[in-house]
Amino acid sequence: MLVNHYGKKNRGFKRMPFVFCTVIIWLSVLVCPAAASDTILEAMPETMESNRPRIGLVLSGGGARGAAHIGVLKVLEKMRIPIDYIAGTSMGSIVGGLYASGMTPAEIEEVVTSLDWTQAFTDEIPRAERSFRRKSEDKDYLIKSKPGLSDELEIKIPSGLIQGQTIDLILKKLVLSVNQVQNFDNFTIPFRAVATDIVTGKAVVLKSGDLAMAMRASMSIPTVLSTVEVDGNLLVDGGVSNNLPIDVARKMGADIVIAIDISTPLAKRKDLNSTLDIAEQLTGILTRSNTEAQIATLSEKDVFIVPDLGDITTSSFDRAGEAIPMGVAAAEEKIQSLEKLSLSKESYTAYRSSRQVHLPEKQSTAPVIDFVRIDNQSRLSDSMISARLKIQEGAPLDLTELEKNIGTLYGLELFENILYDIIQEEGQTGLVVHVKERSWGPNYLQLGFSIGGNQDGDNYYDLSLAYTRTAINQLNGEWRSAVQIGNTPLIFTEIYQPLDDNSLYFINPRLLYKKQTIRLYSSTDDALTEYGITEYGADLAAGRELGTWGEARIGLLRLTGDANVNIGPQEQPEYDFNRGELYAKFSVDTFDNFHFPRKGYYGSVTYLRSEENLGADSEFEQIGMEANLAMSWGKNTIRAGARIYSTLDDTAPVQNRFLLGGLFNLSGFNKDELNGQQLGLVRLIYMRRINDFNLLPTYLGVSLESGNVWEKQTDMGFDTAILAGSLFLGIDTFIGPVYI
Repeated sequence: MLVNHYGKKNRGFKRMPFVFCTVIIWLSVLVCPAAASDTILEAMPETMESNRPRIGLVLSGGGARGAAHIGVLKVLEKMRIPIDYIAGTSMGSIVGGLYASGMTPAEIEEVVTSLDWTQAFTDEIPRAERSFRRKSEDKDYLIKSKPGLSDELEIKIPSGLIQGQTIDLILKKLVLSVNQVQNFDNFTIPFRAVATDIVTGKAVVLKSGDLAMAMRASMSIPTVLSTVEVDGNLLVDGGVSNNLPIDVARKMGADIVIAIDISTPLAKRKDLNSTLDIAEQLTGILTRSNTEAQIATLSEKDVFIVPDLGDITTSSFDRAGEAIPMGVAAAEEKIQSLEKLSLSKESYTAYRSSRQVHLPEKQSTAPVIDFVRIDNQSRLSDSMISARLKIQEGAPLDLTELEKNIGTLYGLELFENILYDIIQEEGQTGLVVHVKERSWGPNYLQLGFSIGGNQDGDNYYDLSLAYTRTAINQLNGEWRSAVQIGNTPLIFTEIYQPLDDNSLYFINPRLLYKKQTIRLYSSTDDALTEYGITEYGADLAAGRELGTWGEARIGLLRLTGDANVNIGPQEQPEYDFNRGELYAKFSVDTFDNFHFPRKGYYGSVTYLRSEENLGADSEFEQIGMEANLAMSWGKNTIRAGARIYSTLDDTAPVQNRFLLGGLFNLSGFNKDELNGQQLGLVRLIYMRRINDFNLLPTYLGVSLESGNVWEKQTDMGFDTAILAGSLFLGIDTFIGPVYI
């Protein structure tokens, strides 16, 4: 054995090979001095390298505090301390895995400090990547969260608040250079990631497979990040079972361990003031317990480093840059212990050279993809998925374009995750895309509500419940039904059926029943009559989606209903009616957020023609246009918009009049309080974000609006427009927008 175990038994015997080699080298010097000089420079470092103790680096979990690990790595490299094994948990597995894959501390620092961690730890699909159909739901004030519903009518929810799609792609890209290395012993430094089997509660040591997936499993905080299945084990964060895996490094072969503990200390009694505080403390107790057990196994020859990270918490990723020098300082405090492990320049160079043996050759150009394979774990067709990925066989892989197209596919809101691998088979390079359908689908429930009022005490509310069944066929057909109660009762059921793999063309038949209230006013603005409108029938539409930014559709609307007088003179007529209308609508939507947009535009152009030969009681034509624009600088946003709708011959019946009123639509009036044959509105809104808490973005703003409704086109004009405005506090919550 050439490894010095620093034991007493047979110590002299274990040193014999080193002594023997030394004697041989010096004899060669006496016999042939010139030749021996080169031999000494080459053989001595190699001999010393083979006889030194093996050093294992252990990196604990601790979220953002784990950036301190990078500072320790910097000191270890500066002091020429060789690392033979790395074992890491959670954030320690990420830093350790990146280092083991060949990245330098400086490169890891760049990743950790430049990454948008807020975006990384969210599954919220950027609105630009959502399908246009999904975007259209934002207008309905439906809560974003969609629990699943089994065929046995049992509520299903995902295994974590965050599915990890974004962080999965980030990790995959970071370690793509070692994608072909399945055995973690073949990295530049042998590596182990520690996770926890949520079924048994036992630690699971990951030593092979997909490095990105191993790191992801190790950091999957229970209930926050979804579980990861590896080799049949359902895995969560390794901190639950082994947050400081010293024993793992020893089993790898480490004689000496350098352990860095950046876990969060337990809170003091005075700081335990809420349910969340108690929950965090319970998690900390569990983690601290297994950490202390590992610390107890350290011996005098090991080095234990605990950076003083102050008030940097596990979620303070915006302060990662502060944690790195704290790691440097903590390592430098242990400089006397670390010096004993330092190598000479020659030996350290030999060690670094030996590390490069297992490093995969980095390609200077993108690989050419010879074949594409879809690992399809969904009910959609392979061809539909491939159509959206747009991967060209025989062409170099454009990773940026691939991630963009994966985002668009994920924007259908059908999949739990979409990952990829680059593989080699029979001398060819292939791209394998893994598509996994949501485990809590395909049936979803969605709640929604809208509540408002004005200074006169007039209030309104609408409560809604929607049911959606996705992927009813391989082209992603969808069945949706909804019920709404309140001021505007509504029931509808519809089918949305794409007609091709790219979902460019679609049909959208719908059956509906709805009620609404329309008030007619006298020339003195006094309420004259309040009609209750009830109508039911069918709407058959067909159209074309224009990417994720727009849609064009045409349709036929056929409704039957009645108009009853709720309030007003008895002589005011009540009547039944029939509607038969052809319509066309072109819509665009690039807002980054529908209710609190900071950039983009939104608008539509519509045309409607009522025809007696389609079953209508009367003939008339209506046109409409809406345009909105949002621009931002810093925390400030300006929104400008205009709406104009017109009945060309001023003869539309009550049920077809245009409605106006509500916040930003003549603020101060109740929702849809005004109506007329003509409608015009212009508005300007300024808002400023007043907090940095991403969970509840809050804005303070002011709006200025001018508009009205009119009975005739000739009456329209700014001289008869109503000037309105508002001062508001807006909060973008998970249940929808809240305005005060």
